[in-house]
Amino acid sequence: MKSLIALVLLARTVPLAGQAPPDYLPHRVYDSKEKRFIDFESMTARLATLDLVFVGEEHDDPATHRMELALLQGIARRRDTGVVVSLEMFERDVQPLLDRYLSGQVAESLFLRSSRPWPRYATDYRGLVELARAKGWPVIAANVPRRLASLVGRGGLMALDTLDAATKTLGARQSRCPLDDDYAESFRAVMKAMPNHGGATTPEESARAIERMYYAQCYKDETMGESVAGVVGPGRLVVHYNGSFHSDFKRGTVERARDRVPGARRAVIAVLPVASLDNLNPKPERKRADYLIYVLKPTPPAEPAGR
Repeated sequence: MKSLIALVLLARTVPLAGQAPPDYLPHRVYDSKEKRFIDFESMTARLATLDLVFVGEEHDDPATHRMELALLQGIARRRDTGVVVSLEMFERDVQPLLDRYLSGQVAESLFLRSSRPWPRYATDYRGLVELARAKGWPVIAANVPRRLASLVGRGGLMALDTLDAATKTLGARQSRCPLDDDYAESFRAVMKAMPNHGGATTPEESARAIERMYYAQCYKDETMGESVAGVVGPGRLVVHYNGSFHSDFKRGTVERARDRVPGARRAVIAVLPVASLDNLNPKPERKRADYLIYVLKPTPPAEPAGR
């Protein structure tokens, strides 16, 4: 009888042959430098030896966020100390509160009530913060406060001259935002494809509105780049998470961090949701990042019968 019970318990805990474990996340990893697919563990082993890792995401994709946590867990398996998590999703002025939460001085409810977390924090980013908290790793609120980015979006970088010295420290000390480089051109192309540029009614007004939006984007990049560079140091690995445009093609935040710590060993990752993992063609995306991690998009709900 005892043997029968043991067999039943084993059947419940061990997947049948050919079945994936319940937490398995379908994915494929492409190494852009080697121009070949590699396994996930090989990638995380390499990342764990670096100074800086940038992870670019599509904000609204659930599989991407599961992969981001798996990536940090993979790094944690290889180094227990010296890791710093940096997030676009928190702004610099909430850093003291974030530090108090990580050290156990305030409850999570107070932390969330006062730190302006993104709407899907519980499902998308909480796992990253809680893993760092459990490991005793710092978490950096890397982004500029939204009110300052909006100020730049309305009046350009010159609008920062109206701020007092203390408020200015919530953004980058220096911002270099040329309008004629590849990053600015890519930003304009994306924005031109979108409607309603601040209520602009003429092409000239639209161009000026896009220019102001670019300055706000660039100010965020400069601030995150400065935040990341400020915690790079011997024996440390900084893992920074941001929207993909901020790090694609090693521009934006990546370039701003590189300017500040040019000798840092770094890698850029792009997490790419796709409809199928079969017959992937990474060649068009190869320059986008050092590693491309393909994950499956959610399956759309089936249409009701009879339509």
